[in-house]
Amino acid sequence: MAVKKQSFEEAMGRLEAIVVQLERGECGLDQSLKLFEEGAKLAGQCEELLDKAEQKVELLLADGREVPFEEEG
Repeated sequence: MAVKKQSFEEAMGRLEAIVVQLERGECGLDQSLKLFEEGAKLAGQCEELLDKAEQKVELLLADGREVPFEEEG
């Protein structure tokens, strides 16, 4: 299942919704696996976005220069 690139907030919101669905236990095994797969991809996407943000912060702190913030989308 392909997960489209989205903002950190959008990805986290969808990930939270998936967790709620899975915790309810109302999905069958196949649907649960699909949701888990989507959630794992979203978690990876969130981690990647956080890593990029951390790198920008480190650059700013390291040499005090201004680094333009670019929203991805």
